[in-house]
Amino acid sequence: MTGAQELAAAIHRDGYVVVPDLISRREVDEIKSSLAPWLHGRLFGRNDFEGFRSERVYALLAKAPPVARIVEHPDVLAVLDLLLTPHYRLSACLAILVHPGETPQGWHSDDAYVPISRPRPMMGVSAIWAFDDFTEHNGATEVIPGSHLWGAGEQAAPDDARAVSIRMPAGSALLFAGTLVHRGGAHRGTTTRLGITPQYCQPWMRQIENMTLAVPPELAHGYSERVQELLGYDIFEPTFIGYVDGMHPKRLLGPEYAARMKRG
Repeated sequence: MTGAQELAAAIHRDGYVVVPDLISRREVDEIKSSLAPWLHGRLFGRNDFEGFRSERVYALLAKAPPVARIVEHPDVLAVLDLLLTPHYRLSACLAILVHPGETPQGWHSDDAYVPISRPRPMMGVSAIWAFDDFTEHNGATEVIPGSHLWGAGEQAAPDDARAVSIRMPAGSALLFAGTLVHRGGAHRGTTTRLGITPQYCQPWMRQIENMTLAVPPELAHGYSERVQELLGYDIFEPTFIGYVDGMHPKRLLGPEYAARMKRG
């Protein structure tokens, strides 16, 4: 098997896999620097799920263009290509800066909003990228292996003995099925911990974040075609889902795109 096939097989089997050292220290620092204007230790979460000691930055591709490197990282997309239907979308993309004193998040799965009874196939795949080392003390993500296969009645206990803390160095990524039960852990350390989570979904689903409003054409124009497609400037062929006024949405990105598009 190829590397991507092995990673996809691990997600099918366990629900998750950790891929270490996907980006360099320089890239980690550049992406962290691009987020600095949005993280001032003032705007914390609005509820316990967002985290009263966590800062969240949404609409990242409208605010921090270097984040596109992880959104379209080829090693990650190679795995997604094996797990999701072609033309899959970027459903959400946010940064989470966890401060000391944060409490454990509630157990959840990222595609719990899908109204199809469990057990069922994953409808999405999520990534959590470490931009600081994830450790046992600073609120590392916790997962319950195999929970992506649970039925409707199975639940995690508040301090579930089956939970695994994902410890990984900065520059690494956790990839997991949208059905996997997971949470942010308690932060018992002394320094902040930054993670960025791009989440991807099947192309016929509504994205969690309204990406074409979060990243309108004048901003999306500056990204690669793959990022544009992930945002939703694309159609789900052969059904033509996603058209705008009967035409391909890439026409909205400028005349150079419109010239390459054919009506219908």
